[in-house]
Amino acid sequence: MNTLKEILREHWEYKKQILKLAKSDIIKTYKGAALGWIWAIAKPAVTIAVFYFAFSVGLKSNKPVEGYPYFLWLIAGMMPWFYMRDTIIAGADSIRRYKYLVTKIKYPVSTIPTYVNISQFVINVGLNVIMFAIFMLYGRMPDIYWLQIPFYMILMLLFFNAWSLFAGMLSAMSKDFLNLVKAVVTALFWISGIMYNVNGISIGWIKTIMLFNPITIIVNGFRNSLIYKEWFWENTGELVNFAIMYALMLILAIWSYRKLRKEIPDVL
Repeated sequence: MNTLKEILREHWEYKKQILKLAKSDIIKTYKGAALGWIWAIAKPAVTIAVFYFAFSVGLKSNKPVEGYPYFLWLIAGMMPWFYMRDTIIAGADSIRRYKYLVTKIKYPVSTIPTYVNISQFVINVGLNVIMFAIFMLYGRMPDIYWLQIPFYMILMLLFFNAWSLFAGMLSAMSKDFLNLVKAVVTALFWISGIMYNVNGISIGWIKTIMLFNPITIIVNGFRNSLIYKEWFWENTGELVNFAIMYALMLILAIWSYRKLRKEIPDVL
């Protein structure tokens, strides 16, 4: 508890710096590129186009879902995935990337993953706005269920902020861990129900295990809000699973910070 209080105190005392560094991180990501901010949209757009072509044209699995075109069902799951994918990697690499804040400046290590996470989150907010516009272009106007999207986005932000601290600390100690994280991201994409509905899996124990995956829960939450028109309290089991996984990740983050924070400056 003392470590958690220390982390929260550092975040409160450095809240202005965190926001400034998050803004700086966004600018740094796209600085020097001829297209600049367009890349924030272009990369996800290309990915969606490739998958849409493969599944709709190649495999011809483009049947409407709950009366919605398959393309809308696809982007409803892909948009949160873009944030989660980028944060899994950027969070793990955050302390190594900004090691000068640790080795040359007396700056609280616990806040570095946070502002990197926030910078990715801001970009994803913009992508979600584009997603809403696409839904409306298809004639799917906003309804009361859309109000749940900010709720799922906050859950997503909280979980991956804990992940970023945990992974960032371990990656700072060992680059092998960072390489491992990069290697498993593709596997996470295919086992997290982004391209298919996990609830349709017939093997019970596999379905149960997959519904403990926070990525799956967030993707389901977006689709429940935009496609299936279900309230979050209709899926209390998934929320309980998310709470369990978040508590475990938070414990791991606090443990890694308490154990490694004094050693990281020497290692870096």
